[in-house]
Amino acid sequence: MRHLFIYIFIFIFFIEGKTQLGGKDAFEFLNLPASARITALGGHLISVQDEDVTLALSNPASLNDKMHNRISFSHNFHFADIQNGYVAYARKLDKLRLNVHFGVQYINYGDFSYADVLGNQDGTFTARETAFVLGASKKIAERITIGANIKGVFSNLESYSSTGLLMDLGMNYAKDSSGFMLTLLVKNLGTELTTYNGTRFGTPLDVQIGVSKRLKYLPFRISLIAHQLHKANVRYDDPDKVVQTDIFGEEIKENKFAESIDNIFRHVIINGEFILGKNENLRLRGGYNHLRRKELSLSTFRSLAGFSLGFGIKISAFKLDYGVGYHHIAGAANHISISTDLGKFFKKI
Repeated sequence: MRHLFIYIFIFIFFIEGKTQLGGKDAFEFLNLPASARITALGGHLISVQDEDVTLALSNPASLNDKMHNRISFSHNFHFADIQNGYVAYARKLDKLRLNVHFGVQYINYGDFSYADVLGNQDGTFTARETAFVLGASKKIAERITIGANIKGVFSNLESYSSTGLLMDLGMNYAKDSSGFMLTLLVKNLGTELTTYNGTRFGTPLDVQIGVSKRLKYLPFRISLIAHQLHKANVRYDDPDKVVQTDIFGEEIKENKFAESIDNIFRHVIINGEFILGKNENLRLRGGYNHLRRKELSLSTFRSLAGFSLGFGIKISAFKLDYGVGYHHIAGAANHISISTDLGKFFKKI
């Protein structure tokens, strides 16, 4: 398994190493956070294993025994009436020594109007995409768990449609006694099976490494996620950027060292979670995504772009989570999730 991941990384670097982000891939909705908890933590959480079944969509190796019989419903109130969400259920298969989960990720872009060049409207159309996810994990050593997700994706944009088959591969190294976990993850590795118009687009591939540590003397867990590692340069080269000049008319260029530091931090997401109460009934969360801030903030206005926060509370048999992710000065995305253990209601399940 270790050698398999090495080969995958070599393959990914050869095919993707010099590309840039944005606008080249199909099924970009797969990168949206699966739950309110993940939204509150900057959009990614891959190096945590607990009862939260939505984590298995981000990293299939996070599937574990605590998720048995848990079901979760999440809905994200995105911008411009765009709605997306995720429904998931997990189960432990004792005989096979596997943990499995099934989920449905969806997005509805809303209704659009047909119009000619003069603005005369003639009817409406819709656009939506759906992914069906099946995943499994297996503990192969005392501290090592591996997992894989298979995703069947269906996209319908007006009269155009596309289907795809993708997979995620994850591996966790956990040291439970110290609350430490290290994760290696390859997401959305796959291809379009059928295309919109004959042109085959890529998939939103993402190679990530994550590390989490729960502090010994403080009810706090900090996580650091490095993402888009298969792309060396993730800075956007804006062709419309206004060129600044000095008094002699020479172009003022940004310091190369500053550019390099900025590019490094665009690969990094940092988040933290306070876990409070005897039964961990209250959780307070926050995260920072530097890539999001640099790409979506405005130079002329201050905003909270890149920051996110939220909370989770446990009420009886239910867990309720809320997260808000600030993308732009125009607004933020509000995410709500609710989950429960079906075993508390149906004893024979």
